[in-house]
Amino acid sequence: MAGGLRYSDALLIVAISFVSAWLCEGISWLLIYRTASYKSLRSKIERTSKKLESMKSATPAAALAGSKKSKSKKMDRFETSLKDSSRDLSMSKFKSGAVVAVVLVVVFGLLSSLFEGKTVAKLPFSPVNLVQKMSHRGLPGDDPTDCSMVFFYFLCSVSIRSNLQKFLGFSPPRGAGNTGLFSIPQNKTK
Repeated sequence: MAGGLRYSDALLIVAISFVSAWLCEGISWLLIYRTASYKSLRSKIERTSKKLESMKSATPAAALAGSKKSKSKKMDRFETSLKDSSRDLSMSKFKSGAVVAVVLVVVFGLLSSLFEGKTVAKLPFSPVNLVQKMSHRGLPGDDPTDCSMVFFYFLCSVSIRSNLQKFLGFSPPRGAGNTGLFSIPQNKTK
């Protein structure tokens, strides 16, 4: 199969992506997930978000006019506590980020040298221009359905790592995602 597409290249990239995801999660477990501070922050976020959800779901008609103001203050305290805990959780994850980044750069460099200028997959469609620039990067020829290692490895690593985190139970607590920098502010009536 001279010059043709070999499925073994794509399978090798998937395997390397899978192994690097396991390695990165192992490093994260050693540096973060097994620590008492991470576990306490995670449980605090889960407790606070449950309390906040139950307070928000309580029927406003049942609340008295005088207790409405105290309930609003209590909800503000819980929201502030949730934001602070989420920020602390993000900072605790930051320390392993550098180590994981080094591992991923080494793996990416290895794959780049092995598959430079080689088509590793065929897309079943012709992608839009922006995606085509990423998927065809570094490949000779004009076939827009050719897929380079960079694009294929990116897709594999993103999907495998996020699913592996969910499988291992390392995904962020459910209340941690909606209190960050890009959260949508809620209308408050005072």
